[in-house]
Amino acid sequence: MEDWSREADGLDRPQPLDQTEQARLIRESFQVIAQHSDRVALHFFAELFLRHPELRDLFPVAMSELRGGLFDAITTIVQRIVSTGTLVPFLQQLGRDHRKYDIRTEHFAYVGEALMITLEKYAGEAWTPQVAEAWRSTYDLAAKVMLQAMQSVPPGTPRWWDAEVLHHQRYPGRIAVIVVRPHQPLPYVAGQYVTIETPYWPRVWRPFSIANAPREDHLLEFHVRAVGAGWVSNALVGKVQVGDRLKLGSAMGSMVLDETSDRPVLCVAGGTGLAPLKAIAQAFTRDPRGRTLHLFFGARDDDELYDLENLLHLAEACPAITVVPVVSQYPSQRWRFGSLPDVVAESGNWAGHDVYVCGPPQMVTATVRRLADQGCPTSRIFYDPVT
Repeated sequence: MEDWSREADGLDRPQPLDQTEQARLIRESFQVIAQHSDRVALHFFAELFLRHPELRDLFPVAMSELRGGLFDAITTIVQRIVSTGTLVPFLQQLGRDHRKYDIRTEHFAYVGEALMITLEKYAGEAWTPQVAEAWRSTYDLAAKVMLQAMQSVPPGTPRWWDAEVLHHQRYPGRIAVIVVRPHQPLPYVAGQYVTIETPYWPRVWRPFSIANAPREDHLLEFHVRAVGAGWVSNALVGKVQVGDRLKLGSAMGSMVLDETSDRPVLCVAGGTGLAPLKAIAQAFTRDPRGRTLHLFFGARDDDELYDLENLLHLAEACPAITVVPVVSQYPSQRWRFGSLPDVVAESGNWAGHDVYVCGPPQMVTATVRRLADQGCPTSRIFYDPVT
């Protein structure tokens, strides 16, 4: 890959940094850059399209959601930079998924050029030759890992999977359960997610967790809540019908069941965050190995416990599974009442469990905090940025 980084800031490259120092410089400078999060992605795409206008057609007309996705990806890389065990798989998944955009090798240099210019602008006085080198080295590594992953995809693997909608059922709370049949098997592990494009908003992709463990018929289930101005979620809930065709990206995510663990499992699901945890529970039933699984499913009221009947059937078929429904807005005569993180923490000590959490970000944060207070190691608490 050409050395575009000199041109980006006009600085001579200093001596290479060790990994610890590089991570420190990136994290400290990112604290400054993150204060301008609403402007960083906007400036990046402006730079990219100004220098390479031919790339504009690869992106959707409306860029707001994509800009948020870019900043989320940078944040994830910064968070994982000291842990190659989690960063490299994330970048590999990102690379395979980006095949759907028709990305070519030279595009990585264009992106790097625009990114470095943007980071320098918003880092201000924190942008030193050493910081510039740290970001260059990190981007070069990230681009290399993504490109290698893209090129190592087995022949015949599609850039995306066309999928036909077979079932579409709406529930209270603007929620829909959708079942699709991909035109060819889509490889994934229970707990992972894919990005989806609808025919109503071309080139607009959003992530949604797969709500079932892999099946012999290769069908995929999704749980979707229409949110605010979410173009894809509103289309999936309100417009998509049986017979429609969707596009699915490659499977991503690391919130998967640890098959080597002999510890009991705790799953905490808020709203449609149930999807990946239902898939994990289904995978668990195939080989419990003497373990137990507690699944707390929280919603505002009884009506929004949309898939509870199927969960109870799952628990009935596998005595190792316990399902605990929780409602937070109106007291229920049947289910636990209260804040989901509070109910979980009050129901036992989970320090010896493997924990999987999915739902609204505030719920995830509060749950992780309560469990950490109980002594549950954060290394055994799993959740994905998609939440």
